[in-house]
Amino acid sequence: MEWYLKVLKQHYADFNGRARRQEYWMYTLFNIIALVVLVILTKVSSIFGILYAVYALGTLLPSLAVTVRRLHDIGKSGWFVLISLIPIVSLYLIYLLVQDSQPGTNEYGANPKGA
Repeated sequence: MEWYLKVLKQHYADFNGRARRQEYWMYTLFNIIALVVLVILTKVSSIFGILYAVYALGTLLPSLAVTVRRLHDIGKSGWFVLISLIPIVSLYLIYLLVQDSQPGTNEYGANPKGA
């Protein structure tokens, strides 16, 4: 939960720097859990549909930001996130997101594992 809150509070729209695998995947896990709960609640009562829409729009920017920072961590440009728009090729993006951090400092900053 600490990684989820860190992305939302400290790095809401921060596209600079690097994000560790753990930060990205823990944020993604809690975000998916929240979305699933909201979908279930929407099925119970349609009033939750508004809450779902607000939450989804509110987490769109931090989700993009943490993905870009994760790509920076492996030494790739943030523009690689656009691969997700191509259905089959988007599997390559998942492959990139599970890669280990690039050791040492790269053009996007110091390795967050060492900090």
